[in-house]
Amino acid sequence: MSNKVMLGMSGGVDSSVAALLLLKAGYDVTGVTMRLRPDAYMQQCAAGGCCSLDDIDDARRVCYQLGIDHLVLNFTDRFEKDVIQYFADQYAAGRTPNPCIACNRHLKFDAMLQKARLLGFDSIATGHYAVIEQNAQGRWLLRKAPASKDQSYVLYSMTQDQLAHTLMPLGAYTKPEARKMAEEAGLQVAHKPDSQEICFVEDNDYAGFLERFTGEKAPAGDFVDQDGNVLGKHLGITYYTIGQRKGLGIAFGRPMYVTHIDAEHNRITLGEEGSQYADTLVAEDLNFIPFDVLGEPLRAQVKVRYQAKPAPALLSPMENGRVRVTFDEAQRSVTPGQAVVFYDGDLVLGGGTIVD
Repeated sequence: MSNKVMLGMSGGVDSSVAALLLLKAGYDVTGVTMRLRPDAYMQQCAAGGCCSLDDIDDARRVCYQLGIDHLVLNFTDRFEKDVIQYFADQYAAGRTPNPCIACNRHLKFDAMLQKARLLGFDSIATGHYAVIEQNAQGRWLLRKAPASKDQSYVLYSMTQDQLAHTLMPLGAYTKPEARKMAEEAGLQVAHKPDSQEICFVEDNDYAGFLERFTGEKAPAGDFVDQDGNVLGKHLGITYYTIGQRKGLGIAFGRPMYVTHIDAEHNRITLGEEGSQYADTLVAEDLNFIPFDVLGEPLRAQVKVRYQAKPAPALLSPMENGRVRVTFDEAQRSVTPGQAVVFYDGDLVLGGGTIVD
């Protein structure tokens, strides 16, 4: 059994309880807090937002209570490049990105694992709610956590190497159980609220953040209908996302939804009720877990958002390495830039990024 573990500790209850469980299982645990946000954003969301200065202090105190070492590793440059710049680029392209998935992919399961190896650790661990296991053929698999707080959707990009060297001790527990364990252990983070906002965006003001980060204000443009007729002016494409109904700034006397964002021509298409549904999508930048490549059409359950219910669909490989997903029933607000994740029951087949 690999014994020396680097545990990513955010200062929250989940990673703190992960430390408890790993210690009880006999692992040699070192808590590591990844300093991700550049200095310009470190003061934002300081009262409980992910990766804030307060969170670093909370993680340090938990490690002291548990009698384990605590390190703070600086990954701000890579975070700015792979998460913040990616976030800005995707919005500029008319897409709605998920920066937490980018952070997991590039920082928590790539940069942290690389650093762990350099420092002589056998594996890394996190407080995610998901299950990692190995099948009889030696293939590493990812499964949904049996509890309601399943986080497998944001983990679909994990590689075989990453899965083989990652521990997720919370996979069999519920959030209330985790809080109870933290309380019984006397950890002060037992009832700390979960972080809800994107850690580098203050007050969930995406458009304001993008304007400050890029130094440019998104130009106003046209709202158009499905036939291209101009309906009015929008504030800039960074203010909108697919499926949006509220906050359009125009009264139509009936519900209207954002159905398409055309960054090249700075146009946003609006449609009436029903137009916000799609029965097919195309995904790229794919990662599969039980197998390397999708070689033939495959039935699966598919999630187009973190909170969405899995919907039955057919996955069809395309010549350019993309996959077309055809749903049995049309899905609401299929959004370019978001992740689409494929399941077979509780088994994560993989996923990718929606492009169309």
